[in-house]
Amino acid sequence: MKIAIIDYGAGNVKSIEFALNRLGFESQLTSDVETIKSADRVIFPGVGEASSAMAMLKSTGLDTLIPNLKQPVLGICLGMQLMCDNCEEGDTQGLGIFEVDVVKFKTNLKVPQVGWNTIYKLQSDLFQGILEQSHMYLVHSYYVPLHDNSIASSDYGLEYSVALHKNNFYGVQFHPEKSGKLGEQILENFLVNCNK
Repeated sequence: MKIAIIDYGAGNVKSIEFALNRLGFESQLTSDVETIKSADRVIFPGVGEASSAMAMLKSTGLDTLIPNLKQPVLGICLGMQLMCDNCEEGDTQGLGIFEVDVVKFKTNLKVPQVGWNTIYKLQSDLFQGILEQSHMYLVHSYYVPLHDNSIASSDYGLEYSVALHKNNFYGVQFHPEKSGKLGEQILENFLVNCNK
């Protein structure tokens, strides 16, 4: 299986590579359009600030490639947020795959949310073998509201979408590569069970 991890300068991608290696999968970190198009699975990671990350995507043409990919694609953290219509952070226009805007937490709780939180209302093959109220590791100040493409929720002063699915596109707000064995199970589910 060919696994491409999109390289656009926004991520700590080594932890994803290591997690995939532990599962027995090789991956390639790349920004090459043809390599990404020919991969069996694509992972779209992201850590950082939305507007600068989107500028990097545009500079390499990845902003037009990603929405047109036909194989299963998994956006992680900022990667998922950039797959939405717009992000309040830097008033950034996203890729428009998920028709929802990303907004900043307005809560009395500390922002960003950093650490472990539970996920629930799990509704996808992505979560095969994962129990309701399992803990995942999150670091974020912005969130995706609940909407039609939500496949899992979490709560941080309000209930929000912690995972999304539409056609061949999946997104998770948490970091599966930093969420222990359960996070690795979700990565394996994406590689093995998510075929559309």
